[in-house]
Amino acid sequence: MADALKDIYSKEFLESFAGKVQSTYNIFDEKGFVDDVIDNKWQELKLKERIRRISEILGRYLPEKYGDALEVLFSIDEECIGFPYLFFPDFVVVYGSKFEHWELSMKAIERFTMRSSSEFAVRPFIISDPEFMMQQMLKWSKSDNEHVRRLASEGCRPRLPWGEGIPVFKKDPKPVISVLEQLKEDQSVYVRKSVANNLNDISKDNPETIIEIIKKWKGKNSYTDWILRHGARTLIRKADPEVMRLFGYGDVQGNSIVTSANLSVDLKAVKIGENSTFTYEVYVRNGERVHIRIEYGIDFVKARGNVSRKLFLLSDKTVLGGEHITGARTHSWKNLTTRRHYEGEHKIVLLVNGCEVSNTIINLEK
Repeated sequence: MADALKDIYSKEFLESFAGKVQSTYNIFDEKGFVDDVIDNKWQELKLKERIRRISEILGRYLPEKYGDALEVLFSIDEECIGFPYLFFPDFVVVYGSKFEHWELSMKAIERFTMRSSSEFAVRPFIISDPEFMMQQMLKWSKSDNEHVRRLASEGCRPRLPWGEGIPVFKKDPKPVISVLEQLKEDQSVYVRKSVANNLNDISKDNPETIIEIIKKWKGKNSYTDWILRHGARTLIRKADPEVMRLFGYGDVQGNSIVTSANLSVDLKAVKIGENSTFTYEVYVRNGERVHIRIEYGIDFVKARGNVSRKLFLLSDKTVLGGEHITGARTHSWKNLTTRRHYEGEHKIVLLVNGCEVSNTIINLEK
């Protein structure tokens, strides 16, 4: 994905951006800027490396004084909206990280996140001074602008994808939770998604903390309940007993909510690149309605012969006692950028509320 996205920084894009700068800063050397950015190593650079390259070169062509350089960017930022302009907040990281610039840098990060997104840019500042920055995040969590409120959550995620990890919050997420407290009933779905993703990050290092948050927050607000459900998704996939109970899932092992189940496959042997179809059925015990989550898992053979299980959701709903649930799913064995397939015996399992209730075998061939 990142390899494809990096191509948005074409020569045409850079020339267009250079024209915007020159329109407000007339001594800006458009050709020099573009030529310096696209050097002989440009094609080798990945997405974030290209963003950093643009930021660094841009600073050489803008006014030497940091505040004056920002004024140039402020004068055109309303024309520079969306993902491609992540180098605006990255410019702040490159040229505004000295403590003497922090007050101005915070204003720039806040402004630029309204046009693009500053969650990557804010992280080096958090790592440098967590206490100061979490006070800033609390202020942003109360902003009238949903993009700024989202930054308050997204910027302090312990495990932000593509972003630098924040070890101090992996160890102790309390400062992060103080920010999320302000946002747990936010009217914006954009903000709520970020809060849920932040909680999910926390759950990977501090599951007990998330369990306590669920107990404290659940059942008081519909927006908060949605956040909790999505924020606990990793623990639900792992079938954590306490989390499953808190969200009303039936206990497969303890109460035998499944009386029988079956998983079958149309082909016992398939080639890499082909498809296979799984058919499943689950018989639910008689009695009260019960919430069940049905998944299938594949023990993928890895390059060294070991296996790694990946789960795929089939259904997550409340069903009547005595119900007979059936379904089918076609699975592709094509190689992906995120998953390469290897020949060998692959175990396929059917899971109900995290417990294996049936399995079968597929032999994957070249």
